[in-house]
Amino acid sequence: MSEHTVANWRLVAARAERGWQTQEDFTAAYDDKARELREQARISVRQVRRWESGESTWPNRDARRVLEAMFGCPLEDLGFRRPARRRPGESEEKLEGCDVRRRTFLGLAGAAPVLDLDALDHLTAAAHGARRYGERELLGYLRAALDDAARADGLAGPHEALPTVLGILTAINSAARTAAPDLRRELLILGARGAELAAWLHRDAGVPERAVVYWHHQAKEWATLTGDGAMHAYVLLRQAQATDRTDPARMLDFARAATTGPWTLPPRPRAEALQQQARALALIGARVEEVARTLEQAHNALGQAAPRAGPPPAPARSATVTPTSASWCRVRSATARPARANGPSASSAST
Repeated sequence: MSEHTVANWRLVAARAERGWQTQEDFTAAYDDKARELREQARISVRQVRRWESGESTWPNRDARRVLEAMFGCPLEDLGFRRPARRRPGESEEKLEGCDVRRRTFLGLAGAAPVLDLDALDHLTAAAHGARRYGERELLGYLRAALDDAARADGLAGPHEALPTVLGILTAINSAARTAAPDLRRELLILGARGAELAAWLHRDAGVPERAVVYWHHQAKEWATLTGDGAMHAYVLLRQAQATDRTDPARMLDFARAATTGPWTLPPRPRAEALQQQARALALIGARVEEVARTLEQAHNALGQAAPRAGPPPAPARSATVTPTSASWCRVRSATARPARANGPSASSAST
C-alpha cells in the first residue's frame, strides 16, 4: 500500500455483512448482478483488491450502477470518493492524486483507526493473500488487533470497532485458506472469537438482525471445526442474551443449550447462562420456585469462578451481563415476592 492510500474498510465491512467473505465470492456476486442488469462489464478479483486497498477510489459508470444495485446505497456510503471536477488543462493523473490525498486525510482524521498504518498494511496484505510475512507473526498481529478493537468498542462504541473487526475477519478467512493445518486451526479459533465479537457489535450498533444471526452462525461453525466446545457454548449464551424478551421460549432454548450440550462452560459464563435461563423462565410465567432454583445454581457457579487477576477490565459496550447487573436484580426481586395461594408465577414480576 502506498503512503497516500487508505484501505477502504467500509467496502470490506459491507461485503462481509452480506455474506461475501472472500473477494472471489464478491466478484461472482457482482457478475451475477451485472447479468441481471444486462450490463456487459465484468470485474476481476484484482479490481476488487484495488477498490478495497484504496488504490482505486471511484468505479466507472457501469460498475457504479451494479454496485448501487448490490448494496442499495450510494457509493459514498461504501467508502468511495467522488472525484473533483477536472479543471481545464488538468490531467486525470493529477486529479486522481488529489482525490487520493483528500481521502487519506478524511480517513485518518475522521475514522481515527484503531490500528496504525503499519498494522493496516499487514492486515491488508493478509487479506490479499500475501505470503511475505511470517505465519506466526501474522497470527500475533491479528490477535493483538482484535484485542485492540475490543478495547476500542468499550471506549468509543461499535461504530469505531466494527470496521476493524470485519477487516481482521477478512484477513483470517483469507490466510486460513492456505495455512498449514496447525496454523489454520489457530486462525479459526481466533476467527470464532472475532465473529462472536462482530455479532455483538452489529447488535450494539442497531443493524438488521440478519447480520447478527450470520456472525453468530459463523462463530459456531469455526468453533465446531476447531473442536472449541466452550466457544460454541459461549456463542449460544450470547444468542440467548441477544434474543428479544418478546420471544422468551427461544431465549430459554439458547440458554439451556449453552449449559446442557456436549461442552463445558467455565464457571463465570455458566453463571451468566443460568441467569439468562432464570430470566426466560420468569418471562414465560414459570413458577417462582423454579426461577429461584435456577438463580441459586447461577450463584453457585459464580462462586466457583476464580477471582479476576489484575485491575478490572476497561468497560466495554459488548460486555456480557453479570449476576450483579440490573437484569439479575429484576429476576431476583421477582422470586422474592410473596407467594400467592394459587401458586404464583414469576412472569408478571420480571418486567
